[in-house]
Amino acid sequence: MSYLKKSLGLLLFPAFALLGGCKAVLLSPSGDVALQQRDLILISTGLMLLVIVPVIVLTFLFAWRYRKANNRADYDSEWHHSTQLELVIWTAPLLIIIVLGAITWISTHKLDPYRPLERIDAQRPVAADTKPLVVEVVALDWKWLFIYPEQGIALVNEMAAPVDRPIQFKITASSVMNSFFIPALAGQVYAMPGMQTQLHAVINKPGEFDGISANYSGAGFSGMRFKFHGLNDGDFDQWVKTVKASDQSLSRDSYLQLEKPSERNPVQRYATVAPDLYDAIVNRCVEANKMCMTTMMAIDASGGMGKAGTVNTASLDAATRRRLGLDDQPVRNYVGAMCSPGNPLGLSLPATEPARQPI
Repeated sequence: MSYLKKSLGLLLFPAFALLGGCKAVLLSPSGDVALQQRDLILISTGLMLLVIVPVIVLTFLFAWRYRKANNRADYDSEWHHSTQLELVIWTAPLLIIIVLGAITWISTHKLDPYRPLERIDAQRPVAADTKPLVVEVVALDWKWLFIYPEQGIALVNEMAAPVDRPIQFKITASSVMNSFFIPALAGQVYAMPGMQTQLHAVINKPGEFDGISANYSGAGFSGMRFKFHGLNDGDFDQWVKTVKASDQSLSRDSYLQLEKPSERNPVQRYATVAPDLYDAIVNRCVEANKMCMTTMMAIDASGGMGKAGTVNTASLDAATRRRLGLDDQPVRNYVGAMCSPGNPLGLSLPATEPARQPI
């Protein structure tokens, strides 16, 4: 028996050694939003344990008290009801559910990722004139692209933000659905092609934090990671200057190359970014011969333009046809854009789509 215990201890030792190096980042976050979410988890768990712990304890207590060998325990074969016991069984869980429901309802609205922040932390509200740092996030296969419109820079698999400054993330994807997640900062938010989701957050401590993809998106999913740097204002300004010193520029053509699937990409920095690139990504019109979704919806809202308005047509190139398995199919044209001299429908075209000439 002693030998068995020693062997079991030796087998468990490596597991404890590995767990000793773990950091439960969700339980020790560095951002106020994640901290409030952590508190919600702890409060909810505590409320549920008010029922679970007594049930577990009483299960063992009843099993011991009414064991076969205990002849002193009272046993009533005709017992079938107790009003007092029924009140306890139903009242306690009902009260817990009411409290838990109220807390969840309040927190769901208060921690809505689309809702601008009202506080920096528990002691400091957000000043009325505070301007959030806008970061445009694009989930690519299989890497993350971060565009800073205010600073005019972009990065792949790296981002930073000043400590105690609200951050407004605008999030989209290039192909399949993904999930943007920095555990130390805030909860996960989905990234979807042709759509924009949002997340408001703030980092309260300087440091380097892990960012991941929390939604399986294909072969390169496991390597879809990045570093998030929480920096003081001076360090953030210096970080921006470092990025601006890069000799790379993110044009629409270079974005189309970057968009191609690749795995475990190193950090890339772009000193300049093409105007309105993020809006073109959301509206699926980075390519020169594609109509933006906003323009398409504006045309639909106006009742359409009819066949006479389909002046810009195009067809799939050979590489795309080969990729889609259409080599043996007839070449078909599709409408690349709709436009006419003077814009007779009076459509208000978005800034993301430049004026087009018929082809």
